[in-house]
Amino acid sequence: MADETGHVLLVDDEPGLREAVQAYLEDSGFSVEVASNAQEGWQRLQERMPDVLISDIMMPQVDGYQFLAQVREDPRFKGLPVVFLTARGMTSDRIQGYNAGCDAYLPKPFDPEELVAIVGNLMQRRVAQSPEAGTPPDMATMARQIEEIRALLSQKGSVSQSPTPIRIDLTPREQSVLDLVAEGLMNKEIARRLDTSVRNVEKYVSRLFSKTGTNSRTELVRYALEHGLIST
Repeated sequence: MADETGHVLLVDDEPGLREAVQAYLEDSGFSVEVASNAQEGWQRLQERMPDVLISDIMMPQVDGYQFLAQVREDPRFKGLPVVFLTARGMTSDRIQGYNAGCDAYLPKPFDPEELVAIVGNLMQRRVAQSPEAGTPPDMATMARQIEEIRALLSQKGSVSQSPTPIRIDLTPREQSVLDLVAEGLMNKEIARRLDTSVRNVEKYVSRLFSKTGTNSRTELVRYALEHGLIST
């Protein structure tokens, strides 16, 4: 999947299933981090924002429903796609899962290929729903943001850096796009520089918005400067 690789957090207390699902997802091109219970899963979320969270429901101490409620109460994770894996496959169980806020519900045993399809679809949908996805900003807005970015860069030394609360792991292509956005280039110029399409650049910019919780190019560059994400 090259640049398209996404990061998954898998929370399940069954070691055999956890290892099997991790191996299959990694073979399909995803990076996977695992946790054996909800408490450990919550800690992993603080350390790194995944693109998709996969959680078992029937876990000791804190079950999947309680875990999801905790996740959804945090503003950082309100839009995080969540997949429930569970042995409880009755219609009433699925309804309870969707009411709790999950995006997909997969009863065990399941076909690993179906899980891969669900995860890939949720990642694509999240990018499509990100700010500026689909319809790029008008030229006047883009020009204003580029001027703001250039003003920010002229004051780069005075922008105070703060520790990043969640580690932001960018793919090489995302990093390249971020660096060029920070140079004040427009999408068409970035596409030409990276030998790709404007649509792909829009997709990567939207993905950067999603990963950093920002809503404009100016906010993105300010965030990147504050957290030392710009490599140039």
